[in-house]
Amino acid sequence: MAAMPKTKSARRRNPRVEGRLRKTTSKNSTPRHEPPADRPFAPGYGIVGPKNGKGLLPWRWVAKKLERCHTFWVATIHSETAQETKPRPHVMPVWGVWVEDAFFFSTGRKSRKGQNLTANPACTVTNDNGEEAVILEGRASKIDDASLLERVAATYKKKYKMDPRSIGEPIFKVQPSKVFALIEKSFPQSATRWRL
Repeated sequence: MAAMPKTKSARRRNPRVEGRLRKTTSKNSTPRHEPPADRPFAPGYGIVGPKNGKGLLPWRWVAKKLERCHTFWVATIHSETAQETKPRPHVMPVWGVWVEDAFFFSTGRKSRKGQNLTANPACTVTNDNGEEAVILEGRASKIDDASLLERVAATYKKKYKMDPRSIGEPIFKVQPSKVFALIEKSFPQSATRWRL
C-alpha cells in the first residue's frame, strides 16, 4: 500500500476506519477488507483494553483456524419452541468450510438442524478447539447461487474428499454478524471481537 501524505486529516485517522482499510486474503476467499476489531464484553474476566496486552488478533487468524478445522459445532433453536415460552438450544457437530468470510455446511432438510433453521435462522458456529476458539454468531440461509455453490463445493472436496451437493440436501451459508476469537493462554490480553 502506498504511503499516505501527511495531511491534517491523515494525522487524525480513526483506528476503526483504518481497520476496515486493511485487506486480508485467504486461499478460500477473494481479498476483502478486514472488519474493525475490539474487545468482547466480559465483565469480571480482567480483559484489557484493545491497545493493551497482546493486542487484537488479526482477521487472518480467524480464517486460518476455520479453514483448518475439521469438525464444527452448530447451535440452533428448537423449532418446536416457537410456541413455547422457553426456547431450547440444539447443538450438533457438522463438517463445513470457510469461504469468502462466511461459513457453509450441509444438513438434511428434515434433520433437527434443518427444521430449526427453517423456523429460525439464528445460529452459532464454533470450531472444535477450546484452547484457540472461534465463535460465529449469525443467520443461516440456504444457497442456490450456482457460482457460489461451485466455489463452496471445490473447497469442500479438497477438505473432505466429497461434494456436499451429491447428497441432495440444502447447503447453508452462515453470514456472521459477530465473531469472537479466544486464546486460552492469553485470554484477557488477546480476546477479540469483530462486528460485521
